[in-house]
Amino acid sequence: MAKTIINKKEKSIEESLWDSANKLRGTVESSEYKHVVLGLIFLKFVSDKFEERKKEIIAEGKEKYVDMVEFYTMKNVFFLAPESRWSYIIENAKQDDIAIKIDTALFTVEKNNPSLKGALPDNYFSRLNMDVSKLASLLDTINNIDTLKDKQQDIVGRVYEYFLSKFALAEGKGKGEFYTPKSIVNLIAEMIEPYKGTIYDPACGSGGMFVQSMKFIESHQGNTKDISIYGQEYTSTTYKLAKMNLAIRGINANLGDVPADTFAKDQHPDLKADFIMANPPFNQKDWRADNELTDDPRWRGYDVPPKSNANYGWILNKMFCCRWLLGAGCWLLASSR
Repeated sequence: MAKTIINKKEKSIEESLWDSANKLRGTVESSEYKHVVLGLIFLKFVSDKFEERKKEIIAEGKEKYVDMVEFYTMKNVFFLAPESRWSYIIENAKQDDIAIKIDTALFTVEKNNPSLKGALPDNYFSRLNMDVSKLASLLDTINNIDTLKDKQQDIVGRVYEYFLSKFALAEGKGKGEFYTPKSIVNLIAEMIEPYKGTIYDPACGSGGMFVQSMKFIESHQGNTKDISIYGQEYTSTTYKLAKMNLAIRGINANLGDVPADTFAKDQHPDLKADFIMANPPFNQKDWRADNELTDDPRWRGYDVPPKSNANYGWILNKMFCCRWLLGAGCWLLASSR
């Protein structure tokens, strides 16, 4: 009898990771998947970069400097202490205290690299009380990803985008808090053409507007060093996602010192931007108390935005931050939900 051969399509990295994340069901809420998976992918990526740089230092005959932070930061690589390295996590993947080891690794990475302040989960894995075998399975899946295999394809960035979109679909109504569909963000970037100057997003979510702006510049042979990025995000977990999302792509951004409400605690009060692009929480109710923000300089000369709806407040906030105040040098765009 002739054998029937069925060619099964090989699963992509993203699909394999999603399947592995789904195995966490029962011990972790689906809304928590993104913080678990993206935190681990971040740790794997920075570890791969660290090991790559370490090999370069040795190859250059400078082995005695492999533990000097400066020899990594000079190449925009995060220095990792031994307990923060992916190899250490994998060696201990099946130990009962692996969650504690992961938390320690993330804490140490952030502590030793000031630019990551406030970016990484804090004692997150320990609090989740995950099944050790399921967590070990996820670690094995991530361990098989060569994050540096093809720098042109931006593997880690691709995984981030895939997971953020999948999590947004899975979470439904709340998805706009951290993710705006890529097609909308691409359209905004194409319209404003942010080649040079300052970009500002007062409700930056996971940083998608910034990522696509940089991709636009690169695809049009521009220089990303000609752009400065400023943003702010209210939700703590989303603020962390944004900082990780930008860090893995080597994008420098000022997102403020802490997650905070743009209206109540503006962390860029003197900023004048050339490009403002945002997907703010439209039709936001009770965004201020009766006597709050009535004398705010952002709407001086205009009617005070009503507390029943923040839309007018977002418009005035953007106008105030515009370098040319609606002139040709400044674009304000907002996508609607």
